[in-house]
Amino acid sequence: MVLLATRPASRCSSSCRRGELILDFRFVSEPAGSVERATTQLVLARCGDSSATNSATTSASAPATTCVTTSNGAAVSASAKMARATTTKATTMMGGATAVEFNTVVFKKEAVDMAGETEFIVRGGRDKFESVPKAFEGISKIGVIGWGSQGPAQAQNLRDTITDLGLDITVKIGLRAGSASETEAVACGFTEESGTLGEVFEVISESDMVLLLISDGAQAKLYPRILAAMKPGATLGLSHGFLLGVMKNDGADFREDIDVVLVAPKGMGPSVRRLYEQGKTVNGAGINASFAVHQDYSGKATERALGWAMALGSPFMFATTLESEYRSDIFGERGVLLGGVHGIVESLYTRYTGEGMSKEDAFKNTVECITGPITKLISTTGIDSVYKALDAEGQKEFMKAYSASYMPCKDILMECYEDVYSGAELRSVTDAVSRFDKYPMGKIDGTEMWKVGETVRAKRVESEIPLNPFTAGVYVAMMIAQIDVLREKGHSFSEVCNESIIEAVDSLNPYMHARGVAFMVDNCSHTARLGSRKWAPRFHYNLVQRAYTAVDNGASADAELETAFINNPVHAAMATCASLRPSVDISVSAEASGDGQDQAGAGGARNY
Repeated sequence: MVLLATRPASRCSSSCRRGELILDFRFVSEPAGSVERATTQLVLARCGDSSATNSATTSASAPATTCVTTSNGAAVSASAKMARATTTKATTMMGGATAVEFNTVVFKKEAVDMAGETEFIVRGGRDKFESVPKAFEGISKIGVIGWGSQGPAQAQNLRDTITDLGLDITVKIGLRAGSASETEAVACGFTEESGTLGEVFEVISESDMVLLLISDGAQAKLYPRILAAMKPGATLGLSHGFLLGVMKNDGADFREDIDVVLVAPKGMGPSVRRLYEQGKTVNGAGINASFAVHQDYSGKATERALGWAMALGSPFMFATTLESEYRSDIFGERGVLLGGVHGIVESLYTRYTGEGMSKEDAFKNTVECITGPITKLISTTGIDSVYKALDAEGQKEFMKAYSASYMPCKDILMECYEDVYSGAELRSVTDAVSRFDKYPMGKIDGTEMWKVGETVRAKRVESEIPLNPFTAGVYVAMMIAQIDVLREKGHSFSEVCNESIIEAVDSLNPYMHARGVAFMVDNCSHTARLGSRKWAPRFHYNLVQRAYTAVDNGASADAELETAFINNPVHAAMATCASLRPSVDISVSAEASGDGQDQAGAGGARNY
């Protein structure tokens, strides 16, 4: 007998202590045909009861990365062909976090200690590019669909790697007729004459691997046509799990005769390209990436996903699931990555100017402080190094701000995560995009604060940027609150550290430092821009009404929160990540060069 999920996960009963997820199950007979027809995604059931299942093994036939087993514990084998599929295993670790294991014969799988939890990664670097040809066996054309934030970077990185390796693989861009992005694509060497530029559905239909990098809104609208156009046996590559969330809301599923994988660089496209270029002289420079195998029809999905990530120049790759990626990613950009930091700096700017600080000094003590010294400290020596860099009085001020801000931030972050989890936040994005013709998004860079920022950046002296302990306390409180929410919701340390820390300090914040927080909020993807605009005011309100008011009323540091911060296991996890970090920092120009490569949102707000 085989145990299969009969419908999507639902809330468990009130008798469950943790109130997380359960699944309805049914037993079906074991013949291969029965298993192949079972397309309902099976997710790991995590319940507070100690008798709950703690692990599962993915069979070759199951479309998800967690699994189905027979009653005697053996992995299900739908057919001889499907048995060749990579077996993965999702394991519940301490604290309810879930690590995703995987098997690969092409790349070296390495175990790492993440704060006492064993996770598995694959290291990248140019010295390991020699494994890419084996991973890409059977692929003659890679279609890169869209020219948004990720499109220019991924297409050029793949093309450069393939060219360097002498592979007979064409990287072809797919754009809609009349796309405003065509000029940029041509400038980067993709042309109709060379067979490397074509119409979207033409490129999809002829590609062995389709990298779907159009905007989330466009994916939500076009996915039925996209899936129908793909060749049987082709690989659908995603760099964001958003589409799965949309399809779940729609009650839809992927075709059974394709592979579905994800490679999600933990940084925006321009960072992916810039660090790849720097990696030509400093081996290993790049942006880390998560990868997932959602559906393995060919039995080669894991190798192709890892080959894709390797060819992009990722220093190391860690396993996740599409669900986990989109929950952490959409949640994260509404928090400390974009929306949260936007709310912090605007609330503190108002506070500091209200206390008599000059406008320029207020900007230096908010935005400049966060994107400058705080970011540098966290990137190189960890979150707790910000606290350690302060003198005794500064540490008291830091902890006062931290204690007052932690719960007001966590309150909003928990609500945000639940909205992403339920699908409500995804629906709000697709609904908003559908209204753009009537209600377009405006820019946020016209207010006084951001005009002051232009002046400050023009006169900037890096060594003179202050490390304001109050600002540091508020920012770190939000970052730790976001980390704690993700951990409570079952995300692994690899995902937490990369989504909530590394992506901020090694990708987004450097661009904010070069061009301003407002520039980032105005030039990222539709999903991120909408999320930032929606949630930044919520953080602003809670900080002003609860955190700063508490400080003004004489609230002192909370000893319990202080201890929890100092002993938070994320510090040990980040130490492991730091040991895997390349020595090179991203180089960002202060202004866009016009080549589509160093712009924070080059094409990011376009459909395709």
